[in-house]
Amino acid sequence: MKTQIIKLSEAGETAYAQAADILKNGGLVAFPTETVYGLGGNALDPEASKKIYGAKGRPSDNPLIVHVADISSVEPLVTELPREAGLLMKAFWPGPLTIILNVSPLVPKETTGGLSTVAIRMPSHPAALALIRAAGLPIAAPSANASGRPSPTRAEHVAEDLSGRIDMILDGGAVGIGVESTIVDLTGEIPLILRPGYITKAMLEQVLGTVKIDPAIARINEGEMISGNEPPKAPGMKYRHYAPRAPLTLVQGTKDAVREKLVSLAKEAREQGLKVGLICEDGTELEDRADAVYYVGNRQNRLELAQRIYDVLRQCDADGLDVIYADDFGLEMDKDLGYAVQNRLMKAAGGRVLRGDGDDGT
Repeated sequence: MKTQIIKLSEAGETAYAQAADILKNGGLVAFPTETVYGLGGNALDPEASKKIYGAKGRPSDNPLIVHVADISSVEPLVTELPREAGLLMKAFWPGPLTIILNVSPLVPKETTGGLSTVAIRMPSHPAALALIRAAGLPIAAPSANASGRPSPTRAEHVAEDLSGRIDMILDGGAVGIGVESTIVDLTGEIPLILRPGYITKAMLEQVLGTVKIDPAIARINEGEMISGNEPPKAPGMKYRHYAPRAPLTLVQGTKDAVREKLVSLAKEAREQGLKVGLICEDGTELEDRADAVYYVGNRQNRLELAQRIYDVLRQCDADGLDVIYADDFGLEMDKDLGYAVQNRLMKAAGGRVLRGDGDDGT
């Protein structure tokens, strides 16, 4: 299969008509959203969902998020639309929030990963909305990357992983946020965050009142990976995600302690003949201490970290590193975007954490 790449800045409205025809005929189209690029197929076509799993190499029990362009499109997909869902849609849609509801028979199990629930969101990116409207159907779309790899924030990332496996890539340039949407489950008694993102717990609580974070997320952010036979209720909860090819280890601590630890780790690895990469804050001045050094802003600017972290992890692959050490940027269980970035970094590292002060974790 030859993958067609269309630059939206040059193609105009005809690109959406072409892409819509592909989706209507069971094909796959990658497209930009405000979070990351998505790999889209007809959410109501079980064979299209199977193609998504096949193209990504994604476990079939890992549910897909269904994208819609208006709230009226949600009702046929669910058994009921609770009041809380309406409040969240009014407050945050279109935008980077995915809502889990009980699924109707209209949505095939191939899209939901066999679950009795469905994850739905309305993206705010104009290209995503234009595509959904042109297709006239809900679009199932996980991130447009090979399963386990860093998510794509540019069309080039999609092509790197999926060229030859999908029909079309709509190139809309770099995305705006850089990490996947917040996922909140409304099927229980209390709204539950299953994946942190740009929409924070504090923002959700302003609309709903009490909101809890799934304990599994807290364990991941503390370095404990989740396993087991139970199917994940949302993307990103169970399987290895976001990881570069070389092993990544996070270093926690004060800025000075982290810098010293990065220097010593790089020195030790290079003495063993390994090609070493360091991911750190601007101004750390480590250029001569490793084979490759990547600066991704600073810990005060969480949005810049989110926008750049996947791009840097992919650059690590391009540079052919053997081992990567990264500052965790002081990201803690705060109530902002930093919690989402920490979650992605910890998943990418597989829970490998060292302390800059010598008190190493797992």
